[in-house]
Amino acid sequence: MGRTVGDFLQVVEALSGTADSSGVDGLVCGDPESILTGVAVVFSATLPVLEATVASGANLIIAHEGVYYRHHAGEDWLSQDSVYRQKKEWITSQGLSIWRNHDGWHRRVPDGIMQGLVHTLGWDDRIDTYLPTAAVATIPPVPLATLAKELKFRLAAPFIRLGGDPAMISRRIGLLAGYRGNMEQALPLLQEHGVDTLIAGEGPEWELPEYMTDACHQGGGRGLLMVGHAVSEEPGMRYLAEELQSLVPDVQIHYIAGPAPLSVI
Repeated sequence: MGRTVGDFLQVVEALSGTADSSGVDGLVCGDPESILTGVAVVFSATLPVLEATVASGANLIIAHEGVYYRHHAGEDWLSQDSVYRQKKEWITSQGLSIWRNHDGWHRRVPDGIMQGLVHTLGWDDRIDTYLPTAAVATIPPVPLATLAKELKFRLAAPFIRLGGDPAMISRRIGLLAGYRGNMEQALPLLQEHGVDTLIAGEGPEWELPEYMTDACHQGGGRGLLMVGHAVSEEPGMRYLAEELQSLVPDVQIHYIAGPAPLSVI
């Protein structure tokens, strides 16, 4: 008898932490006793990603974000929606198991999502400190606009949103992956860690961007680069796939990237 889905999920939990009953991690659907045929690690389990999973021969998906369009579980609000119903029926018909791996991978020390982002940027030896929800790096001096272009290339980002003077010289960087581009997360980096440039996934546009506008107007010499939620977190899920593959070399494990949910026109 081969390895089961449940057997593999024990490896996932050992690597990224046991699911917390008060959090969002856990088996969204599927049978842990089914025989494992392969694993797809994904950022978001959209239908194009799930179809690619089936085409690869895998029957277990490790997804970072929620399958049904919001962070917390509970689908009653969608029960009459045709998009939700067709997706759920299709997943069931394909015999797929989906494990949500969000909280545990973020709780890892260092945060697994952040570590993957740092590695993709090539900054492994430039990190001064990892914090619970951020990282601080010192890099060779570079104009903010040039740094934005480097990020766009390394992260294969469709766009980078820049706040501040493009000619400002960036030296000390605060990294905030995912939905952490808000004042509560950013201000300690600016005040306590001497950061001059913040790189964030996303956050309320009426908070941090407006603060940075005022700081720059006052001559504060600060910069902000917003790269997008998925763009900032996908490297961490690629990193998870690599880590799992090193632990379980006999199982086919793929990272499957989906199409960008929004296009730039």
